[in-house]
Amino acid sequence: MTFPVRYDVEATDGSARTGTAHTARGPYTTPCFMPVGTRGAIKYLSAQDYEELGARIVLGNTYHLMLRPGAETVAEFGGLGRFAGWNGLTLTDSGGFQVFSLEPKVDDDGVTFRSTYDGSTHRFTPELAVHTQELLGADIQMVLDVCPPLPSERPVIELAVARTSAWAERARPPTGATINPSSGSSREARIPTSERRVPPRRPRWTSTATESVDCPSVRPGRRWSTPWWRRCRTCRPTGPAT
Repeated sequence: MTFPVRYDVEATDGSARTGTAHTARGPYTTPCFMPVGTRGAIKYLSAQDYEELGARIVLGNTYHLMLRPGAETVAEFGGLGRFAGWNGLTLTDSGGFQVFSLEPKVDDDGVTFRSTYDGSTHRFTPELAVHTQELLGADIQMVLDVCPPLPSERPVIELAVARTSAWAERARPPTGATINPSSGSSREARIPTSERRVPPRRPRWTSTATESVDCPSVRPGRRWSTPWWRRCRTCRPTGPAT
């Protein structure tokens, strides 16, 4: 299954809605609190602590995890959840925001950047970002996207949107995908991002471009220079219902 998240709407108020999202490994309700465990765990708290606080999903950072301790190491421990002693769901970002904050070299194929830890050179393509997250075993994975600086001229924004849409298409799982050894499933959710750092007058345009890859979920880019609620309201008329 390409994008296995199913969303059941339970209540609505205009365009706002609440409900339950079902993943291959279990459900979570929305809206939900998703604590950030940069390297798979939350500082000063145990997995039992945030389970008791009601967390259902913990976010891990692909950029940091691939560098330390390494995605292969996490895979050897059975994936991010087992590595961190967490029995709930896991979500990983693509690593794109961290990468693009390091002044990388970007081309149509991908992005080349240096490690903040030792200065070593690394390469991310949409396919490599997906492979890294598969090794991490995340239940929900983000597609690599381009994060243009602001302010930027229209040609810069247009190129970022075009590359993000093309990369989202390249990141789609192939038909007949094999079982992921870290998660024990071939049904991780893979979600593209509606372009980050886009001027307020253009979010619908970028959302529409990203939706062209035909998936049931889109994440609004978290770096738009507008309040979060306004971004969601702007994307909703064109975005998928989930």
